[in-house]
Amino acid sequence: MKQTGSIPEAYGDVVRRFDACGFARLLAMEVTAVEGGSVRVAMQTEGRENAHGTTHGGAIFALADHAFGIAGNMDGVDQTAISAYIRYFSPPATGTLEAVARKVSETERTSVYAVAVYSGDRLVASFEGVGFKTGVPRKRE
Repeated sequence: MKQTGSIPEAYGDVVRRFDACGFARLLAMEVTAVEGGSVRVAMQTEGRENAHGTTHGGAIFALADHAFGIAGNMDGVDQTAISAYIRYFSPPATGTLEAVARKVSETERTSVYAVAVYSGDRLVASFEGVGFKTGVPRKRE
């Protein structure tokens, strides 16, 4: 999969860390862009079908959750999910899914992110994740 946008060097460490994690590798998820306050993550649908022959809802959730995790860790403070909600609109066509995550709000200890999952131009699902800030700010290299 190739990048569709750019990944600023300030975020390179976070992107490399999340792209290299075992679960992302298992599902072949990859960050394609970090721009304008959003994170884009893509995943192929082949091999991720359910018994109906459409992309498994768990795979769609995993993609959205992964994008949320990356976006939540971009500001230099480690975060982990404390809640997540997804709404499915329609089964995606085969090919590539793309999740776009952006911050909606934050407090000193929590943050809320919205993630839209697309199959081409069609919205497949919307996801909302709440993150809990677990650590002190990380140094950016």
